[in-house]
Amino acid sequence: MPQPPDTRPADTGVIHDIGYRGYTGPRLGRAYATRSLFTQSLRAAYGLGRSGKSKVLPMLLLGVVTVPAMIFVAGAVYLKRDELPVEYAGYLSSLGLVVSIFLAAQAPVLLSRDLRYHTVPLYFSRPITRADYVRAKFGAMACAQFLLMAAPLLVLYAGALLAGMDFGHNTGQFLYGLVAAVLYALVPTSVALVIAASTPRRGFGVAAIMGYLVVSSTLAAVVVGISSPGPGGSDAAQWTSLISPNGLVEALVNQVFDLGSGIDRRHAPGALGTLVFALVAAAMVAGSYRLLLRRYEKV
Repeated sequence: MPQPPDTRPADTGVIHDIGYRGYTGPRLGRAYATRSLFTQSLRAAYGLGRSGKSKVLPMLLLGVVTVPAMIFVAGAVYLKRDELPVEYAGYLSSLGLVVSIFLAAQAPVLLSRDLRYHTVPLYFSRPITRADYVRAKFGAMACAQFLLMAAPLLVLYAGALLAGMDFGHNTGQFLYGLVAAVLYALVPTSVALVIAASTPRRGFGVAAIMGYLVVSSTLAAVVVGISSPGPGGSDAAQWTSLISPNGLVEALVNQVFDLGSGIDRRHAPGALGTLVFALVAAAMVAGSYRLLLRRYEKV
């Protein structure tokens, strides 16, 4: 029996020119990708590029550290004083709780979410290494902390100069304050990042960082406060500042630049104490960075 003819249309293929062109621009590589991650992370620490509610806390804390500085300047100008009523580095030492809140809230933002979802909010055309990731995140959080500490210093310095106060004295105090700001941006921040990297749960990271920074600072302050003044008594208690990143920085800065006063003044006990405090601070930063690298070798 003859088969009916096949009336189905023959399969045809069509090539459409959609204007695709190969990329001929520069190949920016890992360094550019690392800088992009650094910039994005720094912005994220202040809620920039994120939802409105993400900006509330960091901007509120920025206001908390700068508004009192404005009040100090305004009061000194109104009373026609020759100098500000507060030392620049001493002003930073009074912000220990603010430092702890900022680190506890924002360090997990930079690390915990990436650990939980195993993604980063950027698309890289060139892969970066784990060391690049740690370097970018560490640098971003340290810079974010430094900006928070440097903002009130700039307010105090600019206000003092505009009020006609002594240029040399205020410049020296401003530089001391910047050194303290760098130390605050490195020592407490490095410890907070290690804690944040230990858990993918942001809430656990916030609680752990806040708990460690606040409890260690409170314990060191209590021991120094209740220690009996006199030869050896107060100096012996000063060693407890080594357990607190914030207290360590305050004691080291006060001793090196001869700042602060009173029997409850934090300071490194003598030349040996200054050397030990400086070495412990360096060890905290270097050790924390190394721990972060080891942590991300396993991710």
